[in-house]
Amino acid sequence: MDAYRRKTPEELLSSIYKMQAGRLKVYIGAVNGSGKTYHMLREGQALKRQGIDVVACAVSTMRRPETVEQLAGLERIPSIHWINDKGASKKDLNLKALLDRNPEVVLVDALAHRNRPGAQYGTRLEDIRCLLGKGISVIATVNAYELEGITELAYRLTGIEAEETVPADTLDLADEVRLIDVSPETILARLHDGSLADLSRDGSGFLQKGNIGKLRELALRRMAEGVNESLEKHREKQGRIGPSGASERILVSAQYHWNGSIHIRRGQQIAKRLGGELKIVTLANPRRKLSKEEEQFKRSMAKLADKIGATIEELPMKSRRLVPRTLVRYAMIHNVTRIVLGHSKQSFWQDFRRGSIADGILRKTKNIDVFFVADRADYAGERVLPAKRVNEPSPPSDAYRRLSQEEIERKIEQIKRGRLKVYIGAAPGVGKTYMMLREGNDLLRKKIDVVIGLLETHGREETSAQIVALETLPRSRIDYKGTKLEEMDVQAILRRNPEAVLIDELAHTNVPGSANKKRYEDVLQILEAGISVIATMNVQHLESLNDAVEQMTGVRVRETVPDSILRLADEVELIDVAPSALRQRLREGKVYARDKVDQALDHFFQTGNLIALREMALRELADDVDERLEAWERGGSLRGPWNKRESIFVCVSASRNADRLIRRGFRIAHRLKAEWHVSYVRPVDGFSEEVGLRMKQMRDLTERLGGRFNICENDKRWRVADVLLERAAQLRATQLIVGQSGRRGWSPILRKSVVQTLLRRGRHMDVLVVADYDPNVRMED
Repeated sequence: MDAYRRKTPEELLSSIYKMQAGRLKVYIGAVNGSGKTYHMLREGQALKRQGIDVVACAVSTMRRPETVEQLAGLERIPSIHWINDKGASKKDLNLKALLDRNPEVVLVDALAHRNRPGAQYGTRLEDIRCLLGKGISVIATVNAYELEGITELAYRLTGIEAEETVPADTLDLADEVRLIDVSPETILARLHDGSLADLSRDGSGFLQKGNIGKLRELALRRMAEGVNESLEKHREKQGRIGPSGASERILVSAQYHWNGSIHIRRGQQIAKRLGGELKIVTLANPRRKLSKEEEQFKRSMAKLADKIGATIEELPMKSRRLVPRTLVRYAMIHNVTRIVLGHSKQSFWQDFRRGSIADGILRKTKNIDVFFVADRADYAGERVLPAKRVNEPSPPSDAYRRLSQEEIERKIEQIKRGRLKVYIGAAPGVGKTYMMLREGNDLLRKKIDVVIGLLETHGREETSAQIVALETLPRSRIDYKGTKLEEMDVQAILRRNPEAVLIDELAHTNVPGSANKKRYEDVLQILEAGISVIATMNVQHLESLNDAVEQMTGVRVRETVPDSILRLADEVELIDVAPSALRQRLREGKVYARDKVDQALDHFFQTGNLIALREMALRELADDVDERLEAWERGGSLRGPWNKRESIFVCVSASRNADRLIRRGFRIAHRLKAEWHVSYVRPVDGFSEEVGLRMKQMRDLTERLGGRFNICENDKRWRVADVLLERAAQLRATQLIVGQSGRRGWSPILRKSVVQTLLRRGRHMDVLVVADYDPNVRMED
């Protein structure tokens, strides 16, 4: 084990240097005005209360009242003021004064700042490196679009150009990075209130809702990539292989053939919609020289890979029968979540004699889905890329059409409904309730009638201190099995009729006997009454992520919230905290009672779990931002529009894995903006009462997620695949989703599985085979 290995001299020197060097923490935001400086100063105040020697230098409050308030009481080292060639006032760090003062921590803004001509160092980053080398820790701020690598993309998407930048790997230097996420609505509200007067005078284009959204998504995705790197390193140290479940990595297996580029394009499209990385492999026999045609295809595929920013690698293939093993091994080593390849062109007897590559891959894949690209199209034009857009006639203008009474009533209900804002986090203790209460106090100062409907402080002093003047409504008491239990009193909220109400823990299940089964149903009732709601929840409670969370953490989350609730929200903001900081808060008793700390640290709050959940939260919110961008403006989505008509058809059995397939079907359909159906084939001899109950559970889950559930009749046991394909044809399905067959050994050869039959007869459709999850998977020799 590494714990007993003697360190090299270089490793010893590195450890000694790190022990003596200062720590760097970076607050990153999408745009100016997101609150980076406020949170940096707030942390400075917290450190000062703990007896840490903290000073501030070159901090720009922009005269924002909340930020100025946080600066009060902190020692300030005067910065060096100067005017650049554009006439703008600038502040440099007074490096000599800071080194002479030698504090434990320095708070400084604008990590991307460039110093005055003739300064000791050319950039603030170099100044900070000097401070760190002297054992002085630094907490700094930066905007995501100021990172090289994002700068160019941000300019292309928004026209906003960063005046000053830092190298792309700057965040890698930091011991901790925390994202301050703010919705465009919040930024615009702050602008309207006069809190961002400096931005209102700035003609840079920040004030456009779409631009703020695009920069926000760039920040979320950049953070997710950084978290993914740390997660992979952590899993590698633990000796764990295969995908974590937090992010997508697509592997396209292409041949030097005319359809190679088509499969790559399809893989690119999938990767973009799923927000994942794309890798491409080809397999070639090193002993056989490529033909001129193959050489031409090889060059064109390499050129395409470079154009779309994917990596391409050629793997040696000595024997056709070794292809599945080679491909699956490569996928596992590189943490691939989905393999993309074409349908087999062989007949049944050719497969029997020569062996089926597709069957071999499906037998060997563990925890990796396999996506088969359609050969041809039966519906909606071409099924392979580049896809043909269906030219539909433009609908006539509805501007002068009189609305029906139903349409009028529906629009009135939408106008009357309260606003919903959700603070979402990766885990308990990140600060969601604190931020909800802080916003409640802000509203109160603006003379908005806001009350606390349900609050769970879990004994956290910082959270309790935020209640201040907020009115807390009493809870209702419900008798359950002789015990009086408390729940949120919905009727009391409706009678009080405030303008806004704060409600904690959206996923909570109410005590039996309550008017509604779930707290989110209470929230919907309150919104219908015209009362706005600010609520909190953790990402692991999203219904469609239930299986992925169990895969990552080993914990089955019992309380869930339909994804539609998050889509219903007018605003969603992420509260981000680094895993190391969250675990420290847990040790200090700031999350749970001290008698629960050790158990929490050893189970749900393990570092790997927190990293994975953090990445999942970042990616989920980035996708949510992208969906809203598409709704706001044409071409606003960073992932690009989805131009193909899609209909998703999920095939399920009565096994527990069916829930996983249903959730996967929903997530794919949601990203493709497609309708989706779930079908089960009734056995010839009917099904038992137990299976009937299972059908009801699957129907409820499907409908809760917005799909349609159907039970197909069948008259012959061997016709299951045919019945499913007939139903798929009726629904004009373009993509089939099926579970991995559990049959192994000689069984699939002697009698073809439903999956094999669907693959053979469904070549006109894309087919996704979803793998069963095995936490004990090991690499084959």
